[in-house]
Amino acid sequence: MSRTSKNIDWWEPQVGEEERELLNQVLDSNFLNDGEYTTQFEQKLAKLLGCKHAVAVTSGTSALFLALVANGIGHGDEVIVPDITFIATANAVSMAGAKPVLVDVDPHTLNLSPAEFLKAITPKTKAVIPVHISGRPVDMPAVLEIAKNHGLHVIEDAAEALLSKLKNKSLGTFGQAGILSFSPNKTITTGQGGAILMDDDSLEVRLRELKDQGRPVRGTGGNDTHDQIGYNFKLTNLQAAIGIAQLDKLATRTSRMQQNYLMYVEGLKDLEELTLLPFQVDKGEIPQWVDALTPRRDELVEYLQGCDIFCRSFWFPLHAHKPYRLPDDRFPNSTPLSAKAFWLPSSFSLSDADTEHVCNQIRKFFGKNQL
Repeated sequence: MSRTSKNIDWWEPQVGEEERELLNQVLDSNFLNDGEYTTQFEQKLAKLLGCKHAVAVTSGTSALFLALVANGIGHGDEVIVPDITFIATANAVSMAGAKPVLVDVDPHTLNLSPAEFLKAITPKTKAVIPVHISGRPVDMPAVLEIAKNHGLHVIEDAAEALLSKLKNKSLGTFGQAGILSFSPNKTITTGQGGAILMDDDSLEVRLRELKDQGRPVRGTGGNDTHDQIGYNFKLTNLQAAIGIAQLDKLATRTSRMQQNYLMYVEGLKDLEELTLLPFQVDKGEIPQWVDALTPRRDELVEYLQGCDIFCRSFWFPLHAHKPYRLPDDRFPNSTPLSAKAFWLPSSFSLSDADTEHVCNQIRKFFGKNQL
């Protein structure tokens, strides 16, 4: 198999003529703010994911913040958050005035551990944020059962899980609310952007108030009625137009991402020093990124970079960051695993030849014959 590209990037966003055409339509309309294209984007998302409502906002972080506030989470409350996630998950809790309570992860998935979730519940706990790392489903039946028994809100962080499914149901549609992100390293991008998913009609009204200065419906900017305190987290028609065009490419992109994963599994299966975290692609799980673990992570990532292959090391666990600092020994899974974890090149722009080349270079690093 021959390769045509020089570098193999960890991720590569793409835009094309379809996006430009819709952007020009918005420019020609002379209405660039949150409007009919945003509404169309929201409706397409809700239909695609099988939920009643989608509310488009400025980012995944603001989506989490608004979902928390809309569900009554605020000062004095505690929200349980897994220790391995992008820091935005905890920051959104802090933005809402609540306290993020960090818990250890399942060592087999790096997702929220239901057992640790249960142990962390106190009288102040009001919600939990299960994060579907790289699109890998959290054990949602267990999380939902615990939350139900303790009267807690479930707000899913599905920022990395667009179209990934558990038991034929889209991630982000199990709890009271779920959020998506459309940043440049996601399957579809609007530059920055996010969405909140829900079925509850009253929650949708509250979210629309919160994202637009307390107005439940789109206002004029003049003598509108503001019955609630709100903010400005509107997604513009310009961003939504890009999102609409990208949604039409979603099936092709996710199919390629699943193919990347399957090729890595096959090409690296005999490497004892490297483990790929599991995805059940035959059951609808979609790897946003392909996660790998090796004690020689930093050495391998540096070697691959020298081969013009670019990976991305995992986040530091939340408890290692100054705003949320806690002792390492409270997190016996996330502490050692985060130092071994990285993402292989996972973009939908990869070809079979690219993925095979990555496998061969990894095999070479570990002293194995090439494919």
